[in-house]
Amino acid sequence: MKITEYDISNPYVAQVISNERLTPPDTDEVRHLVLHIPDATFNYVEGQSIGVLAPPSGEFGNEHHLRLYSIASARTGENGNLAEISICVRRCFYIDEVSGERHPGIASNYLCDRQSGEEVLITGPYGRQFQAPKDPDCNLLMIGVGTGIAPFRAFMKHIYEERKEWRGKVRLYYGARTGMDLLYMNDLKNDLSLYYDKETFQAFEALSSRPHFDDPPDLERRMMDNALEVWEMVQDPKTYVYVAGLSALEKSLDRIMTALAGSDTQWQELKKKMIAERRWSTLFYD
Repeated sequence: MKITEYDISNPYVAQVISNERLTPPDTDEVRHLVLHIPDATFNYVEGQSIGVLAPPSGEFGNEHHLRLYSIASARTGENGNLAEISICVRRCFYIDEVSGERHPGIASNYLCDRQSGEEVLITGPYGRQFQAPKDPDCNLLMIGVGTGIAPFRAFMKHIYEERKEWRGKVRLYYGARTGMDLLYMNDLKNDLSLYYDKETFQAFEALSSRPHFDDPPDLERRMMDNALEVWEMVQDPKTYVYVAGLSALEKSLDRIMTALAGSDTQWQELKKKMIAERRWSTLFYD
């Protein structure tokens, strides 16, 4: 679905409760925003996104600039408050292909600069294909990079804090350039450590071998280190796979699964079957 096709006709007015940085000063800036939405008609489930309407600028005319952000809270709200949700935002910049000039991303910089008490227009929620199964005996295989961690944080809070009886395997493979880029898993904010003592949960962190050269995290090697379990889970009809992050992750994951399956044909057949059974869900962004 194209960004221009989303319904933004009835936005909600949200208020910024807090805006804290998740990464240290010497890394890419990523922030955790908590928003208060007083309208009782705003309801969502884990895996959905909101649209943020950044104010128009002279460069882009008179229309608001829409960008989607995954909700990082469970359906009961941030910290159990139904009127609050959180999102994870990376401050982005882009290079003009003609002039070579560096420009700030409109929506990300707008959000990263919001102060407590300021208002933000949001729309949605959008998307329903990225949900945890109802059966607590199902397995969850979550694979993500960067701010792709947001929906997985929501999943974890939902299955371990609200449902509590989860018995299936829960595996998280998460890639970042450095240890401090492991959002919600670093020294500044470590929400996911709350679940490390759960018998069913394991997290596997993949870091870049050369972070100062902007080399990507070695997620392929980390998954291949655990190839037997990964492949057993993927073949299990009770396993649901969720992939979130940069669009380049899709090709990387296809290479991993092709190696595990023995051929691209076998992997594509299995992938097609999982998609048909709604056990393979992806959420990619550029």
